[in-house]
Amino acid sequence: MNYLRIQGPTKLSGTVTISGAKNAALPLITLTLLGHNPITMSNTPEVADIKTLLKLLGNLGASYTLEDHILKIDTSTVNHTMANYDIVKTMRASILVLGPLLARFGHCEVSLPGGCAIGQRPIDLHLKAMEQMGATITIHAGYVHAVAPEGLKGAHIIFDKITVTGTANVVMAAALAHGKSVLVNCAKEPEVVQLCEILRDSGIDITGIGTSELTIIGTGGKTIDMVDFEVIPDRIEAGTYMCAAAITDSVVTLERVRPDHLDAVTAKLEQMGCRVECSENTMTVYPAAELKHVDIVTQEYPAFPTDMQAQFLALATRAKGASTIEERLFENRFMHVSELQRLGAEIKLSGHTATVIGPCELVGADVMATDLRASSALVLAAMAAEGTTNVHRIYHLDRGYENLEQKLRALGASIERLQE
Repeated sequence: MNYLRIQGPTKLSGTVTISGAKNAALPLITLTLLGHNPITMSNTPEVADIKTLLKLLGNLGASYTLEDHILKIDTSTVNHTMANYDIVKTMRASILVLGPLLARFGHCEVSLPGGCAIGQRPIDLHLKAMEQMGATITIHAGYVHAVAPEGLKGAHIIFDKITVTGTANVVMAAALAHGKSVLVNCAKEPEVVQLCEILRDSGIDITGIGTSELTIIGTGGKTIDMVDFEVIPDRIEAGTYMCAAAITDSVVTLERVRPDHLDAVTAKLEQMGCRVECSENTMTVYPAAELKHVDIVTQEYPAFPTDMQAQFLALATRAKGASTIEERLFENRFMHVSELQRLGAEIKLSGHTATVIGPCELVGADVMATDLRASSALVLAAMAAEGTTNVHRIYHLDRGYENLEQKLRALGASIERLQE
């Protein structure tokens, strides 16, 4: 088992290149199931979750190569429709094969998903929508069995709550359905927007992109001639490096980034006293003279992202005064608090709100990652702590951050990957 050893406190400087967005690339890989042609997907992040999903598509019969962040994939050869537990159990995003497989083949079996232990993320909204489109859904022995022998039919679907993977799954299903689908209360995340834009560029009649209501005219079961595309930059990775600059009192420039995707993160950093300068695809973070406390509520895009909550919790340990962070999306997403407390953080939990009293004197210790974003929060805190911190269970980190230690080391951090 690998772990990271970090010596702090550290000072960073220089430029970091942001990778393609994991949360965009995952649904885009499953989107290729709707195409009948080989597709090239550039700026693909080479992280564990991507490799897991590609393994799943390979098991379904697809062929692919991933080299230097360029994915070449051909799903025209897919001849299986069963997504096995062995792969799906490790990653919740595997449920994204449900919509495309069902729409293309009229049937599929997909294991109930696994993933990070940050709270219940039920797929009932996905299944309810497929039923509204004419599918018969049964759950047996841990598998979702979906059948639509006549093909899916367009429907008017109102999501009971905003769901990113649910929106993506239903959009893909609607693209090959018979007739018109109207989807209401859709997620507006950039990752969903890119999925819709690629469908539009590939000939699907889809309107309302970037809004909460999408209208899609399906192909009636026919696969599409998909365009090649480039994955958008990872706004969560970018936000993490912005926090790295702030917590280490450093100047860091981010390249290959979309500043417009980070408005909520930028606003909170500026409230804390940092300065952020942006151009079309670069951002430079200048540290605060003295970090100020901040109040944050996680909500759906374009509000503050839940995937940046842990990083800002770490950052708040260096701010003067009481910061509050309210988590409204996932009920178990404060498991990193106890690990930050091991480093000396003064954090009080009350229900879904964490209060950080800063600035805290952080001291290195052994800590354990509990989920993907918690891992990066511990790395941030370790860079601000006095002494040596060992971050264990970093397989969580490898699911979503590409070459984290190499990128931080290039900025000047004292960080190395070791074997237990």
